[in-house]
Amino acid sequence: MKRRSIHALALVTLLAGSVLGSSLALAEGGVLTIGRREDGTTFDPIKTAQNVDFWVFMNVHDVLVRVDKSGTELVPGLAESWEMSPDGLTYTFKMRDAKFSDGSPITAEDAAFSILRIRDSEESLWSDSYQVVETAEATDDRTLVVKLKTPSAPFLASLAMPGVSVLSKAAIEADEIGFGEMPVASGAFKVKEWIRGDKVVLERNPEFWEADKVKLDGVEWVSVPDDNTRMLKVQAGELDAAIFVPFSSVAELEKNPDLVVHKDPSTREDHLLLNHEHPALAKKEVRQALDFAIDKQAIVDTVTFGVGEVANSYVPKGALYHNDDNLQRPYDPEKAKQLLAEAGESNLTLNYLVEAGAQTWEQTAVLIQEQLAKAGVTVNLQKVDPSTAWDIEVAGEYDLAENYWTNDVIDPDQKTTFVLGHDTNMNYMTRYNNPKVKELVDQARVEMDPAKRETLYEEIQVISKDDVHWIDLYYSPYVNVSRKNIENFYQNPLGRFFLEDTVKN
Repeated sequence: MKRRSIHALALVTLLAGSVLGSSLALAEGGVLTIGRREDGTTFDPIKTAQNVDFWVFMNVHDVLVRVDKSGTELVPGLAESWEMSPDGLTYTFKMRDAKFSDGSPITAEDAAFSILRIRDSEESLWSDSYQVVETAEATDDRTLVVKLKTPSAPFLASLAMPGVSVLSKAAIEADEIGFGEMPVASGAFKVKEWIRGDKVVLERNPEFWEADKVKLDGVEWVSVPDDNTRMLKVQAGELDAAIFVPFSSVAELEKNPDLVVHKDPSTREDHLLLNHEHPALAKKEVRQALDFAIDKQAIVDTVTFGVGEVANSYVPKGALYHNDDNLQRPYDPEKAKQLLAEAGESNLTLNYLVEAGAQTWEQTAVLIQEQLAKAGVTVNLQKVDPSTAWDIEVAGEYDLAENYWTNDVIDPDQKTTFVLGHDTNMNYMTRYNNPKVKELVDQARVEMDPAKRETLYEEIQVISKDDVHWIDLYYSPYVNVSRKNIENFYQNPLGRFFLEDTVKN
């Protein structure tokens, strides 16, 4: 009895020390405030394709397979291991022992439900990428078996895409709409509050399977649409960090000893969306003329202050299967005039959608307006609130609009499918439609020979560039800023913030 009593006392002391240590850690953790441009749209992963959503819920939802910090390797997530059958058709995943934020276990049934939902839901923006899945079944709580219709080279990589995060089947079936506002979390943080148009408040998720490594008490993503205002708030200490630093502000911010400017390697590409349903823009010659009429190097020099690099493909430079030799049309306003005349569009007028307060995009729009004028094209700039721009593009109520893309997975299939072979989302709102390209996209997805896949992706890049599905502008790093007391604030090339590693001193 005496020995037992000593052990019990030791246990009580240990638990007390553990609780005290935990409380101290929480007290030291603090809340990280991050300024971003626009508010999010949803926490339901299948219903968005926007980074403003993905970059927040990458730390709220977890995935079966993760991408590492380098952005180049697949590593275990909620699936601690997996095996592929010799014929490449069956994948068996062993789920780790983990819980959702409501305390319920994360099971193989939840994972199967999430995969089938992104494939089958009428509201899924990503369904095309998962049509290769024949079945997804839980053989027990910890074992998920996915059978494919055909071998798929990008399948494992596609499971790391934020859109196919593992969600609570029970929570979705109980209140799907409500889930998009206040989700049950499987990641490092859970949603405490979402004040539309203002901020999203996250708090540490104690049920997260790696909760012991999370240092912060919480994170607040604060919407500050105007770039200059957002930078001033960081300089004044009203925000701990901010993303989307205007290139024009980099030099000034770097002089401030209280700040750190981050230029993280990225897969970002800025491009000019063209609405192919516009009668003139439906003509390939007109789209080619616009490409000739835009001086991309001038945009890189003037707008990005040389930080960017002229883009020649929708596949980011340095990414898998990027075609280094892809066509890059030279700046030639006279050639543009000639093509427009031949197409019967010499007096072309276009509306250019611009997100108000996005300094870099506003500067680019003015520059492109001036450049197209030299080719005889009149451009009307239509400034809109950033939170409405996406809906306007989806509705097709625009002619031109700058946007950007960052890869969410390490394989080119995701972006290729979404911008060139994806009817569900109208090929990233461009309404581009080339049956030959769609055929090649489908072939590339199931081609298991890397050399043959590369040939297919080179052909896709050549054809889409000839078609001018959109106008490639430039590649650039992620440019963010944080206060000096913030440690481990960074993005990997696919855009994920590893906020579970971030420390606020």
